Amino acid sequence: MKYIISLFLFSNFIYSQNQIKHNEKEVWDPEPKVVDPFYFNGIPSDAIILFDGNDFSKWKSVRSDQKVLWTLNIDKSMTVKPGTGGISTRDEHGSIQLHIEWKTPKIIKGEGQYRGNSGVFFQRRYEVQILDSYNNRTYSNGQAGSIYLQHVPLINATLPPDTWQTYDIIFNAPEFNEGGNKIKNGSFIVFHNGVLIQNAVEIISPTLDVEDNTPYSLFLQDHGNLVSYKNIWMRKI
Repeated sequence: MKYIISLFLFSNFIYSQNQIKHNEKEVWDPEPKVVDPFYFNGIPSDAIILFDGNDFSKWKSVRSDQKVLWTLNIDKSMTVKPGTGGISTRDEHGSIQLHIEWKTPKIIKGEGQYRGNSGVFFQRRYEVQILDSYNNRTYSNGQAGSIYLQHVPLINATLPPDTWQTYDIIFNAPEFNEGGNKIKNGSFIVFHNGVLIQNAVEIISPTLDVEDNTPYSLFLQDHGNLVSYKNIWMRKI
């Protein structure tokens, strides 16, 4: 009987010690804020809508901050107007989650890098490539979904021309110290049409411009092709 009582007391002691250890690991503050993931047409309630098809109010031409000359379409998309230059958001950004939809032209012209070429540049420096990579061979670190000239996508998830496609991208911006020296490289996670194609890859260097601690803005490239975009939103992270 004494053995049973001792075993019972010992078990209770072990249980109470485990509970104490468990409670020490619990974190109650800060409490995550509530976000409605489907607040408006599937867009989270804390998202910043960059383009809804109504106007270019969140954008400017990179050519001396002029008016955007790209085509605003009846289906609430926009299309590159070749030769007018790329466009950038009026606001700068740091680390973000970006959703963007795009399609390449129905009429196929050119091959390799000359077919449906554009790009999404984060902080106007780091490019995720836009390209018609459907039955169109080019260098692997320059096809759709590549981190241009740095990382090859895990797979080719490209759909046929004139088909809307999606990128969902997590961009973790590089970190700099107070002296402006980089102390940590940035990284990308990219989903193309819902499929993971870049898995937390490190950004080695900028595609354009020099690298410093200036945030800069999101930039869409005019590469001379009639690439279209719609439903663009981002979340700060």
